[in-house]
Amino acid sequence: MDKKDLRIVFMGTPEFAATSLQALVEGGYNVVGVVTAVDKPVGRHQNTLVPSEVKRYALSQHLPVLQPERLRDETFVSALRALRADLQVVVAFRMLPEVVWAMPRLGTLNLHASLLPQYRGAAPINWAIINGEKESGVTTFFLRHDIDTGDIAMQEKVKIGPEETFGELYDTLMTTGAAMLLRTVDAVAAGTVKSIPQSSIATGESLKPAPKIFPETCMIDWSKSAREIHDLIRGLAPLPTARTTVEYGGKEYTLKIFSCRLREEEPRESAGTFVVGHSGKTLSIAAEGGYIDIDELQLSGHKRLAASVFLNGLRHPEDLKLISVTK
Repeated sequence: MDKKDLRIVFMGTPEFAATSLQALVEGGYNVVGVVTAVDKPVGRHQNTLVPSEVKRYALSQHLPVLQPERLRDETFVSALRALRADLQVVVAFRMLPEVVWAMPRLGTLNLHASLLPQYRGAAPINWAIINGEKESGVTTFFLRHDIDTGDIAMQEKVKIGPEETFGELYDTLMTTGAAMLLRTVDAVAAGTVKSIPQSSIATGESLKPAPKIFPETCMIDWSKSAREIHDLIRGLAPLPTARTTVEYGGKEYTLKIFSCRLREEEPRESAGTFVVGHSGKTLSIAAEGGYIDIDELQLSGHKRLAASVFLNGLRHPEDLKLISVTK
């Protein structure tokens, strides 16, 4: 089938998805409609509406945009059906009801930021780093009833560096995924796509989930090993950010840690102890099997700062204490 004859409806919301939409448009495909989230209210009084990155790109290309609040709404379903899509492509969107994903004759193709069947769920990039994985990747698969369980079309592996953060891996998988998605759609258009059941992929290990990140996920447990803590911090950087509770000057604060380095050596201090070194220029926290050397942090009510600048603003850095040592 010629690219111009393949009618595609694209569904997605964040920048991760917008990159894939751009790849399809620039690849010459006939995107007949885009489905994305409703505009998000922001600002002090929530009176400013901000469109999603997918909507921004779609409008720049003069593509029709649908923004349903409910995916089962009859008005939306009718509008979607009227687009007469041969194929739907979903990237970083919501869970679709069957009336939506089963609509196109060629099915609904999803791009997922993990090597399925591992890390099914809402936050695969975060959890791969939090769990200390050495590799991740992207998968295209065809949707069916159970979330992230459909037959796999293509996969591509990506190495995870020892200091790589969520934000860095996100960018890598975003571009890698967009390119692989385009190859998958090429195969669909050519009639050469060959999908395989996820059950046929032997992982050799139990499946690891990737649930949504909640505030409690972000709290650091200082009874864990330094490596586990380091992985949690980089797996949540730059957002939503790992955090802990500290006391200084008789007040309690939330301390966010944006970046750090792992120093693996047996600490002399007990786990959860602040260590100020190099004439008050460096800040570390002791943990089992090493130190967390902090590069950037933010105290609640204050700006994000380099650790050395943060220490310069404290009269008595030795009085800084962790309160939340364990969860």
